[in-house]
Amino acid sequence: MSWSDPFVRHMAARFKALGEPGRLRIIELLRTGGDQTVSQLGDASGLSQANLSRHLQILHAAGLVRRQREGPFVRYGIADQEIAKLCDIMCGRVELEFERDRQAVREV
Repeated sequence: MSWSDPFVRHMAARFKALGEPGRLRIIELLRTGGDQTVSQLGDASGLSQANLSRHLQILHAAGLVRRQREGPFVRYGIADQEIAKLCDIMCGRVELEFERDRQAVREV
């Protein structure tokens, strides 16, 4: 399959949405803790309400998180478990690299 320009731009937008530490933290909190309100995510992440809301807006627009209104609250969750698998793959890779770097430092 040859990737069209619109397809590549769409894929790049998704990766860009994940390319910020605060947003990665939010994805991890939702991946491990399930659906959460903005208040719960704020408490767990330490992000300000305004910053958190902006990150959630970007993640939602990229199709990475879903939101559901429950009375006065909005709960956020991972939109698709494939996103969690992507994070697992990348986190596993980074953990291996960190461990390899720690080993190299010990050997010096």
